Amino acid sequence: MPRTGRRPGGGSGTQEAILDAARAAFSESGYDGATIRGIAGKAGVDPALVHHYYGTKEQLFVAAMELPFDPTVILPALLEPGLDGLGERVVRMLLGVWDSAGDNNPFAALLRSAMTYDRAATMFREFASRAIFATIVEAIDADRPELRTAMVASQMAGIVMTRYLLKLPAMVQATPDELVAGIGPTLQRYLTDPLDLPGG
Repeated sequence: MPRTGRRPGGGSGTQEAILDAARAAFSESGYDGATIRGIAGKAGVDPALVHHYYGTKEQLFVAAMELPFDPTVILPALLEPGLDGLGERVVRMLLGVWDSAGDNNPFAALLRSAMTYDRAATMFREFASRAIFATIVEAIDADRPELRTAMVASQMAGIVMTRYLLKLPAMVQATPDELVAGIGPTLQRYLTDPLDLPGG
C-alpha cells in the first residue's frame, strides 16, 4: 500500500523517486496511459504530493523528461499577441530554446529515441498532441486547424533535424534572424492563409 506524505530523507529524495516513477510510467504506458495516481503508487507517495511538487501531469512530464520548455508557460506567451506574426514567434522560440540548451539537450535524445522506438514515438506524440498541438488548434480561426498545426509541426521538426541533429552546415551557420525571416512566413501561411488543396 502506498505510503502517504514524504519519503524518509527529505524533499529531494522524494522528488527524485517521483521523477523515476514518472519516467517508468510514461515509458511503459505512454503519456495518455500514465496517471498521477499510478505514478504516486510507483513512488510510494500520496498523489497529492505529486501534485504539490509538479502540478499537472503535463508539468510532471516536462520535469521527468527534462524538456527544455514548458508548454504551459511558452504557449500562452506565443499566442497572447494574436495570430499575426505567430509564425515568426514560433521559429524564434524554437531556436531560442534549442540554442540555450546546448549540445547536452535531453530533448534531442528523446527525439532520436522517438524516431527508432515505437513506445518513445507514442509517448512523445501523445504529449505533443495534448499539451502543444491542441492549444494551437484551438487558437486557429480558419479551416482545417488540425492540418495547419501538423504542417507547422513538420517545419519545426525540419528545423530541429537539419540544424541540431544532422547539423547541415548552412542551417548551423544561419543566424536566428535569418531563419526567422526565411521560415517564419511559411509557418504564418500555414496558420492563416487559405489552403488551396485539391478537392478543397
